[in-house]
Amino acid sequence: MALVTDRDKCAHLLRRFGLGASEAEIDFYLQDGMSGAIDRLLDDSIPDGVDLDPQQFLNNNGILPTPVVIDLWITRMIMTRRPLREKMTLFWHDHFATSASKVANTMMMLQQNELMRKNALGSFRTLLTEVSKDPAMIYWLDNQQNVKGHPNENFAREVMELFTLGIGNYTEKDVQEGARAFTGWSLRGQGQKLGKRFPAEFLFRPLVHDDGIKTFLGNSSNFNGDDVLNILCDQPRTSEYLTTKIWNWFVWPQPDAATIAPFAKRFRESGLDIKSLIKDIMKSSEFYSSRAERTVIKNPVDFCVATLRQLGVGEQVSRRLGAVAAGETVPRGVLAPAHVAQLSMKGMGMWLMYPPDVAGWNTGESWITSATVVERIEWSDKIFGQGKTAKLELRYPAYGLLKDDTTPNAVVDKLLSIFDAPIKADKRAALIAAATKVSGGQLTPENANQVAALVSRLIFATPDFQFG
Repeated sequence: MALVTDRDKCAHLLRRFGLGASEAEIDFYLQDGMSGAIDRLLDDSIPDGVDLDPQQFLNNNGILPTPVVIDLWITRMIMTRRPLREKMTLFWHDHFATSASKVANTMMMLQQNELMRKNALGSFRTLLTEVSKDPAMIYWLDNQQNVKGHPNENFAREVMELFTLGIGNYTEKDVQEGARAFTGWSLRGQGQKLGKRFPAEFLFRPLVHDDGIKTFLGNSSNFNGDDVLNILCDQPRTSEYLTTKIWNWFVWPQPDAATIAPFAKRFRESGLDIKSLIKDIMKSSEFYSSRAERTVIKNPVDFCVATLRQLGVGEQVSRRLGAVAAGETVPRGVLAPAHVAQLSMKGMGMWLMYPPDVAGWNTGESWITSATVVERIEWSDKIFGQGKTAKLELRYPAYGLLKDDTTPNAVVDKLLSIFDAPIKADKRAALIAAATKVSGGQLTPENANQVAALVSRLIFATPDFQFG
């Protein structure tokens, strides 16, 4: 059954293209109906409400450790008023998967993250060009070793197989000729410290560039790297490949070619404008059909970040940041919610900035294993402080959340509403029974966190809750 009410449609929109559908966010986005909600989600002019200066989080050696960079990104996700931009930054991080396991320079990883955020909803042609010249990407795929006479094929292969065309749509000769075009694309400056005079940046080394004639995807000339990227963007297959991948993430798994074709055609006609494609999908009947509703398994960000936003943790972090005077070092505790989420998401199979390989994470059913399901269930204990390691818990004050009506029925309904949980009637009865047993029939300040953790654990364990 297709989504009918605007409220149901908006919740669906925010689950997929936002970072969860909190009650307050649905109210905010629906002020001007569904059309207004889509426009508001796409609006570039809205301040994101995040002011995080990495300089304020350096360690005693003047270094920004990678876990802190990840915490800063998750904090941004929790706080942002522009959730679509962060959701697309996450998508592109998976698409252009680069790992700090090799790129140990945190400043290069931070630069790449900012690059993807800046271009997340712009021109794919621009995004592809900037990522291809990004120092982290160059180092990740060894293009600094790609020189005339001894071409390194790593980047030339992946830019076709994973970034634009997909496997089977090019030849080994195209890889070889493409690699020649990218010779001389290198980097300089790999300083770990912020403010260093020469940060990591793209460097073209003309003396090791092969300026001879290349034949690439049926075209012959003395192509350079920019030429090859433009040829790839001009291929109809690129719009089809990107549209299919975006559809897989945001609409439903494994769409057929007939479904993708009209969207890919309009995407191509827009000049590969990412926002145009996203808006096209958001306004489509397919997106609100029964085939799309609750059919995409939540990735760990959708599981952890969404619940923190639904609880209003972003506003709490914002207030703590606002209390820090200009120029002061920010207390590390401000990043605690993000750090707990980072470790939980890692346990769920998604360690941000550490994708498993150049192809990114396996999504869909791959998110659900015996180990990751345990992590999903135990996320409730970490939120409400009922686990075994106090330093890795949030201890969210549940009583303030639930005090308006402290009966087991009301407590269950409130948590189901907060977490946007599609629980059937028979399961609701089991939640009420569990809440009644542990609370003795009445929520109190003393038992509130225990009750909230138990009910949330049961919610997080249901099969239906795994789908967003």
